[in-house]
Amino acid sequence: MLNPEDFIITRKRKKYKFAKFANSPICYELDEWSQRPIDVIEIGAGNGLFSVEMAKRFSQSQFLALDVKGDRLQKGAYEATNQNINNIYFLRARADQLVNICHPKSIESIWITFPDPFLRRRSSGRRLTNSYFLKIYQQILNSNGALYLKHDNRDFFCWSLEQLVINRWRIEELSFDLHESNLVDSYKIKTTYETRWLEDGLTINFVKALPPLS
Repeated sequence: MLNPEDFIITRKRKKYKFAKFANSPICYELDEWSQRPIDVIEIGAGNGLFSVEMAKRFSQSQFLALDVKGDRLQKGAYEATNQNINNIYFLRARADQLVNICHPKSIESIWITFPDPFLRRRSSGRRLTNSYFLKIYQQILNSNGALYLKHDNRDFFCWSLEQLVINRWRIEELSFDLHESNLVDSYKIKTTYETRWLEDGLTINFVKALPPLS
């Protein structure tokens, strides 16, 4: 077991959370990860509780919650352990490392839930729905795979729709008010941010897109 004092982080609470991440058997740093069968990935998973609920509902699938902040991911990992959910992993890594994390054409679903919109134009290259990342997603999705995006910011969401169309992705399902739509209930599982935005009276935008045809 790792000692929190071994982590050189000024804030003690963050130091403690990183130690919890390191001590969880279902949490991994990138250099600890060996490619294994994964069906569903949540990118920018934050605390991972959305993926935990998905894994609980769909026990036949293998889930991966991915984020660059292990101090956040540990919360979902311990919740999964407490609930005896054994079909989920937590990985501290970046989205541009996905080709080193997954086998090509192996993933059924990619979820992007409320990513940083990077609203300044000069930061558009960091948005998780730009052309660069869409090409990565296309490499790892299988022939029946799909990309799912949820966001509260309408400008970012519409920009993302434009990127999907420009890159020849096929829009299969779309809503500008997910929780008032007739779409399936699993799409409406709430992230921590989503609950907050809904309480603030915001609407949630949603799209399911399929990769370009070969």
